[in-house]
Amino acid sequence: MVMAVSLQARCVFLGAPGAGKGTQAKRVAAAASVAHISTGDMLRQEVAAGTPLGRAAKEFMDAGKLVPDEVIISMVQERIRQPDARAAWILDGFPRTLPQAEALDRNLPREAALTHVIYFAVPEAALVGRLSGRRSCSRCGAIWHVEHQPTRREGICDRCDGELLQRSDDRPEAIGKRLEVYRSQTAPLLAYYRDHQVLREVDANRPPDVVYQELLKLMQ
Repeated sequence: MVMAVSLQARCVFLGAPGAGKGTQAKRVAAAASVAHISTGDMLRQEVAAGTPLGRAAKEFMDAGKLVPDEVIISMVQERIRQPDARAAWILDGFPRTLPQAEALDRNLPREAALTHVIYFAVPEAALVGRLSGRRSCSRCGAIWHVEHQPTRREGICDRCDGELLQRSDDRPEAIGKRLEVYRSQTAPLLAYYRDHQVLREVDANRPPDVVYQELLKLMQ
C-alpha cells in the first residue's frame, strides 16, 4: 500500500545511468499523485510501437548515445502541457545536456519554474553492477536484478510471469559508452543547477527505502 504524501514540486531527478532515478521517481510520483515524466520510457514506447521516432531513436539508444536534443525537447514540452502535469511533476532522464536544460528554463512559465533538481550520487563501480544485472519484464515492465532483486524463477517475472529481458543499453558494450556520455554531457549540469540554487544531493548508494525517505524531505 502506498502512503499518500503532499508535494507541489516541479523536479528534475539527475544522475548517471543506474543511479535509481526511475525507480524512485515512480515511487514518489505514486505517493504524491504527481506526473512522472520519463523520457526513457516514452522513447521505449515509441521504439516498441515502431514509429518513425522510435526507429530513429533506437539507433542512438542501442549504441549508448543520447537521442538528439530537438527530439527530446519537443517530446517533453508536449508532455508537460498535459492536464496531469500542470501542478507538479518529476522529470526523469531529462535534461541530459546543457542545451536541454537551457531550453527547459526558457519554455517554463515563471509560475511553473523548477523547484528542485536532485542529484543521485552513486560510485561508478556500483553503477556498472546495477546496470549489467538489471532485467525488465517484457509484459508488465517491472524491473528486477539478477543479484539484488532476483525473481523466484530465473528469467520469469514474479508479477505477471512475463519473460525478463536485458535492455540493449544495459549490455556491457553499451554501459561504458553510456557512462562516458554521462561524464562528458550530463555531469556539467551539476554546476549549472548549483549556480541556479536549486541543486540538492542525495547519497543514492544506500537501501532504496532510505533514499526514498530522504527524497520526500528534500522535496517538501
